[in-house]
Amino acid sequence: MTTHELPVAEAKTNPNPPRHQPDSPPPTGRPGGPDWWLMMKAFLTQGKQIASCAPSSAAMARKMIDGIDWDAAKCIVELGAGTGPITAQLVKRLKPHTRALVIELDPTLCARLQDRFRGVPNLDVVHGDATQFDKYLAERGLPEVDHVLSGLPLPSFPKELRNAVLGTSARALSARGTFRQLTVMPLVYYKMYARYFDDVKFRFVPWNLPPGGVYMCRGFRGTVASVK
Repeated sequence: MTTHELPVAEAKTNPNPPRHQPDSPPPTGRPGGPDWWLMMKAFLTQGKQIASCAPSSAAMARKMIDGIDWDAAKCIVELGAGTGPITAQLVKRLKPHTRALVIELDPTLCARLQDRFRGVPNLDVVHGDATQFDKYLAERGLPEVDHVLSGLPLPSFPKELRNAVLGTSARALSARGTFRQLTVMPLVYYKMYARYFDDVKFRFVPWNLPPGGVYMCRGFRGTVASVK
């Protein structure tokens, strides 16, 4: 695994920038406290940028990657990885020809990810902004993505920020790629995702705290910026 110091986005795409200086690396080493405590602190201080107050269950993480053709997948991007429950499932299934790019903006959570997945082949943990992941792909010579796995609370984002994340995903995904969105509010935002995608399916996951599910989305509808 390689880790990289990358600049955070400008304030207009990041309403709550990290507290450390942008030109300094995120904290190194294993930050203190169990995963649930790190997630709870992040949720309480950055609620609009954190999807849940607790890490996703193993059942939720498995559902997020269910149905991926691992023999065909060449590149997978995870946005807002938190403490890494979905990343852990990715690591179990990655093939030698598949690259995984894991992006986390929170410096403490990113440090936990870097520590946990240090040395994993074909997996990069990036301290950076989800709206810029196409740039991170280009830096690694990766032309397109087969699957985007989002743990970001997109419905809570301002429309401009949400469209920036989805617009980057639309540009990066292959023609048959999927955008997969974690949620802990089952079906509540189905209509919102249907405004962005031609094909939206929801898979319920009861074994999670709180119960939630995954939106499986394909085929962006026209220009993301035009979605109301």
